[in-house]
Amino acid sequence: MSASGNSARASLMVQLSPSRSTKISFSVQLILTLFWLIWASMLLFSDNDQNYLYYVFFALALCFMIYVILQNTSVFGVQSYIEVTPQYIVHKLGVFRTKHIIAMPDIASIQITQLGLNITELTGAKIFLNLKQVRKKRDLDKIKSKIREMGNLHNFKVTETAVS
Repeated sequence: MSASGNSARASLMVQLSPSRSTKISFSVQLILTLFWLIWASMLLFSDNDQNYLYYVFFALALCFMIYVILQNTSVFGVQSYIEVTPQYIVHKLGVFRTKHIIAMPDIASIQITQLGLNITELTGAKIFLNLKQVRKKRDLDKIKSKIREMGNLHNFKVTETAVS
């Protein structure tokens, strides 16, 4: 967890783990990609007649490996996060995905559940932010307390579903 903005109290940014929501785990994706790279390398460096498609196959394997690393690690900085500030809530799920920005004045109510945040806007639109990807329980507690604090500040209703 790291803070951004002018002060640590003004903004809260929590890194997410996108590999927790994927059908194939990060380690399996990485192993399959490594096998793909090895296979493409063997095709390129074998004594066979080299075809331009072998280079394309190798380049695609390399691009996919970079994609997998970008989506699931913070090697190139935090790419997946939830940020709560006094003005807005931002939910970013990865490098190649769009940010979901919710302005605090537009929020009518937030229901905090075990799996996420159910946000109802003044227009009646409902938004669900998945919290299963939050890495640490301490970060989850910080998000919940920051949401409660913003509820008091912006006068919107915050309810929490009891864990059974």
